[in-house]
Parts: sequence; structure tokens; C-alpha cells
Amino acid sequence: MSSTHVFDMIVVGGGPAGYTAALYAARAGLDTLVLEKLSAGGQMALTEEIDNYPGYEDGIDGFTLAEKMQRQAERFGARTEYAQVERMDLTAEPKVLETSEGPFAARTVVLATGGGPRELGLAGEKALVGRGVAYCAACDGMRYKGRTVVVVGGGNSAAADALLLSRIAEKVILVHRRDQLRATKVYHAPLMQAENVEFRWNSTVTELLPEGKLTGVRLKDVHTGAESILPCDGLFISVGRKPATELVRGQLELDAGGYVAAGETTETSLPGVYAAGDVRTKPLRQVVTAVADGAMAVHMAEEYLAGGAPAARSPAGT
Repeated sequence: MSSTHVFDMIVVGGGPAGYTAALYAARAGLDTLVLEKLSAGGQMALTEEIDNYPGYEDGIDGFTLAEKMQRQAERFGARTEYAQVERMDLTAEPKVLETSEGPFAARTVVLATGGGPRELGLAGEKALVGRGVAYCAACDGMRYKGRTVVVVGGGNSAAADALLLSRIAEKVILVHRRDQLRATKVYHAPLMQAENVEFRWNSTVTELLPEGKLTGVRLKDVHTGAESILPCDGLFISVGRKPATELVRGQLELDAGGYVAAGETTETSLPGVYAAGDVRTKPLRQVVTAVADGAMAVHMAEEYLAGGAPAARSPAGT
């Protein structure tokens, strides 16, 4: 692709929001490029089973669903470039994105960069990644087959990770700072019934204990302050995600959490730039809401490209 070519739309990120935007844009006749640094799916591709996405009554694994989304978008003409975006000038006209594969330009940009795992921020945490510390049970769980692991967190991701690991590890210890899970009820019964899952309520991890690799963690009771040592072979950190907005900081308005300030229209503080999926301010981050964002972003981009006129109605079937 020529670096002087100007696309109608560049989508940054190949997760469900990104490839839905690419699908709708390409199907509407827009010259569309997806920039993805690794592979289709983003965080969704790391999910072992998705059983709440409509249309898959028996569930589907995230990697397969991601591949289907990519192929569908590309069937209508969307193109994918595997490249790391290094810099964006979203105030330029056209908008310019510098990448590891050279510069690309577009009249509109959809940011679907998602987010990365939120760290505990403990000393030695980064150095122990791959040596006992992990953020993805689906990716790294098999390394701890028959061993003892700790999962930190109390939301849906932590509960899902604990369930997955309960089928692999000898023992799973879930550490949560409250006295009950924040995860939705569907996770509670399976976790409570799993014979190899234990709970450490009202506790936080305050220190990682390494001897070349992780050998245990130090826990602190949030009420009494009492500390204890918990030996383990692996620590899976599942305490939320942080938005991938570093490249747009200073160009786009962000909220207090660092997410792109964009409402249900996905419009950002810059005309022609849209935020879709987990990267934008929203009350619910799920595959289905990311998909909805991708469709909405294209609708608004069509209006922008038409000079403010209402976007043409899409073909029947949408």
C-alpha cells in the first residue's frame, strides 16, 4: 500500500469493535484499512469460551470468533496491515498515522485500541512476568498444571480465570479485598462448588516473594492489618484493565480513568475521530457493546464524510 494513499477510514485495533467498524465501513463502500499489531481479536481472542454472544447457543471461543469477524470484514474489501502504530497526528487533514510499516493517512480514524491488563504495581512485578506472574489464564494457565496458583481480583475476569485454572491447577486460591465477589452470579455457584478453589476474603497482595521465580506472596488483611505468607507457584493478576490511550493523550479529551471521552455516538473531541469498544468511556465493556460501537462509529463517520448530511441508509439486513 502506498504511503501517499488516503483511506476513507483507518481502524486502529483488530478486536470486535475494530472489525465491526471495518465490516460496516467496507460494506458501505468506504476504502478501509485495519491496523493491528498482533492478531485479530484483541482481548477477546484470549477468552477460552464466550457464551453470552448472541447467535452461538453452545458458546464459541474468542479466537475463532475473532477470525470470523476478520474474514467477514475482509470479504467486503477491508484490508488489514499488521503494524505497530507509533504516533498519530489526528489534527492533520488528512489524519496521519506513523507505524512500524511506514505512514498511513485517512480522512477518518476509529480508535479501537482496547486496553491492557492493570498491574498491581508491586516491586518486582514486571521482572517476574513469565516467571510466576501472569495476566492471562487462557494464555499461561497450562504452565501451572498440577500446581498451586493465586488469582487476585473479584470481578468477572478474575472469576472466569479462577474457574479455568481450577481445571488445570491442583489448587486455586482467589484473593479479594472484599468479603464477596463482584462477579455476576453465574460464576458464584461453580466457584463455590469447585473442590480445589479456596478464598482469601478481605485480603490484598502486598509483596511478591521471589527466589529466581515467584515462590509466594504476602497477604494483608484489610481490616486487621495482619499479614501472612501464601506459598504458590503462580500469580494471575485480574484486577481490571487500563485503556490503550497513550498515543492520543494530549490530542483527545480523556476521562479521569484515561479512557477516551466519547458517548454513545462514539464521537471524540476531534471531528472525524471516533472511539469504539473498551477504549471509550462506557458503563459496560463486553463484546456485544464493542460490536455496537463499531457500527455506530461508521454511521457517524459516513455523516462526517458527507459533510454533515445524514448518512445514507445501509442495505437491508442491518
